[in-house]
Amino acid sequence: MLNKPTAPIRERLIESERLMEETGCYDGITSLSLRNEDPLKFETLHTKLRAYCVSAREMARRISASPGVREVGEMVVAIYTPEGDAIALSNGIMVHVHTMSRFIKWMIRNGYEENPGIRDGDIFANNDAFIGTVQVPDVMDVMPIYHGDTLVGWAGAVCHELEAGGITPGGDVALAQERFTEGLFVCAEKVGENDELRRDYVIRCERNLRMPIYWVLDEKAKVASCIDMRESVKALIDEIGLDYWLKVSKEFIEEGRRAQLARTRQLTVPGKYRGHTFYGHVTAGKPGYQPLGDPDWLYNIPIEMEVGLDGKITMDFEGTQPWGYHSMNCTPAGMDGGMFVTLTQHMNFEGLVNDGAWMATELKLPHGTWTNPDNEMVATATSWALLLPAYGVFQRLLSRAFLGRGFVEEAFVGQVNSPMIEMGGMSQYGTPFGMAHFECAAAGSGALAIKDGLDTAYVGWNPESDMGNIEIWEQNMPMLYIGRSIVPNSGGAGKYRGGCAFESTWLINKTDHLRLVTSEHSSRVFDNGGMCGGYPAPTCQKHRAVRNSNVFELAEHGKPIAHAPGRNPHHSDFEVRFEGEFELVEGPYITAPHKSGDIFSHSYNGGGGYGDVLERDPVKTAWDVENGFLTKEAAASVFGIALADDAEGFPVADVEATERLRKRKRAERLEKAVPVSQWMAEQRERVQQADFAPEVRKMYASAMKLSPRFTREFVEFWDLPEGFRYDG
Repeated sequence: MLNKPTAPIRERLIESERLMEETGCYDGITSLSLRNEDPLKFETLHTKLRAYCVSAREMARRISASPGVREVGEMVVAIYTPEGDAIALSNGIMVHVHTMSRFIKWMIRNGYEENPGIRDGDIFANNDAFIGTVQVPDVMDVMPIYHGDTLVGWAGAVCHELEAGGITPGGDVALAQERFTEGLFVCAEKVGENDELRRDYVIRCERNLRMPIYWVLDEKAKVASCIDMRESVKALIDEIGLDYWLKVSKEFIEEGRRAQLARTRQLTVPGKYRGHTFYGHVTAGKPGYQPLGDPDWLYNIPIEMEVGLDGKITMDFEGTQPWGYHSMNCTPAGMDGGMFVTLTQHMNFEGLVNDGAWMATELKLPHGTWTNPDNEMVATATSWALLLPAYGVFQRLLSRAFLGRGFVEEAFVGQVNSPMIEMGGMSQYGTPFGMAHFECAAAGSGALAIKDGLDTAYVGWNPESDMGNIEIWEQNMPMLYIGRSIVPNSGGAGKYRGGCAFESTWLINKTDHLRLVTSEHSSRVFDNGGMCGGYPAPTCQKHRAVRNSNVFELAEHGKPIAHAPGRNPHHSDFEVRFEGEFELVEGPYITAPHKSGDIFSHSYNGGGGYGDVLERDPVKTAWDVENGFLTKEAAASVFGIALADDAEGFPVADVEATERLRKRKRAERLEKAVPVSQWMAEQRERVQQADFAPEVRKMYASAMKLSPRFTREFVEFWDLPEGFRYDG
């Protein structure tokens, strides 16, 4: 039989896929015989494998010097079958359930068993998204697991690197427009032998990265975690026997497939669900942006989710935009990652997720779009910029399916797309540096159907979000924190508001050259949507700076300084406390060089709201105003809540005045309302005449050029003449 351990790996992979196609079950496993014979042993072994992964990850985090890994937890480790299918994963960035699987299978299909050879102690690395990862800073290492002469599996680990050596400093290379500007690529290479990294590989890292220490030490941490998992698996095989291991490891995956289908049937209502979001950038005139592509552009991201009677979830991205000359394209591997990070937060939260769940889902990614480029030279360095809004829609579609079943407590508004700040130049130690700042891992979450979202504690791509300690970040960049503060009104409004974000203010210190870059958020388009009447979170981030400030003089005389821009959007506290040259910039951008004494602030995004704003609890809103999550003006104008001050000056809800205000607001809604038929007729005229902003017109034109189905549905919906098209 080809699927026995003695057969070449490639033949075993082909046979496994044939059996799946023939039977509908992973590797042809139509009965979970080992689970049925001894369910306690089966579950104990499965839990033990996950414990191996968790233990190896925690050990590696403590070895790593990178604050992204140590502080934020941007790491995951996993165990795979010989054919490259995920058996068990640790906690962490659950994006990589299937990305490492794609990497292993790519090597198998491309004859690595013969050349360069797969031997005990070998180390293979990859960060090429077209082979199997999400983006260039996601560097993955895998090692084969041999028991005697038999390949019995793979151990793998991924870390998100803070510096990738690209055209801009940091890991998420915002200005990359082609593959050639993204930084250091490691394309499924053998980078070590006999459990040790090759010296020539380390030298290549040292000579092509601004701060190679993080990359190299993370490589050593990943290798240590893989060795730890490898030895644990070998010890387990000694205990249970090789034949049992080869069978039970695959039954775990088939069980995962069945569990995903069963969970979907339990939690959702079958049918087709449709959702939509947009993503756009305004970069015209900003240094370094888009010399090859459009300076201002808008992407249309329609999604159709079909839940089958058997529980299979199919996601169809038909009608979305073509890939572009920017860093935000994605690959099928990255799309897998976005789906898994969503499923593990919504449906597979017990921790036993594996490739079985991937086999119970399907992604339809139209060729030539940003989800599946037909050109492998495109850049993918900041693919999360489009992944997060897209899979935020997926979360809201799942939540609608949960609500249909009555699982109100499971509904969650969804992913948060929060801007990342990256920097580079000369460090406080007099050496070149570059890094991504991962405090953005603590943005505000979307609301739930039963409570407010989490404040400063969530991002979609890492369910264990942590902003990291200020002191650790200060050790690694020439900037000192002046303060962190909540950004009021940053959560989307609703009966339950989205979580609020925060803002950091820094003093640039001990350097004469520091460039700052922001990326991964939409300029003027609401991509952190609301649900069931809830409003989206605000966008269009504003960044304030004071160049040549007098901060050192103020400090020397013990005078007060501003620790944040303040709540007034029109007049910054910086202008009150500091002297200097004041800047107000809309992101994304790359700054002119800063130097010691300059002040800079950067804010992150909140999540979308849930439910009608006029149903929000006035008492809870008074608490929000008191604690800086909401302004008094927004409480009245958005939520229709009147507040008064108590004897001590604290805000309290005026229930009677609130009732009057809300009654007036509901009447205003009715006055402004028009019949749907009237609105459709008015909008049809705009659609037919292309009465849009240029970016909107081009968005529709490109979608029509790429997708006949989108064109047909668009024309039918708006009752347009046959053959209607927009010129590109």
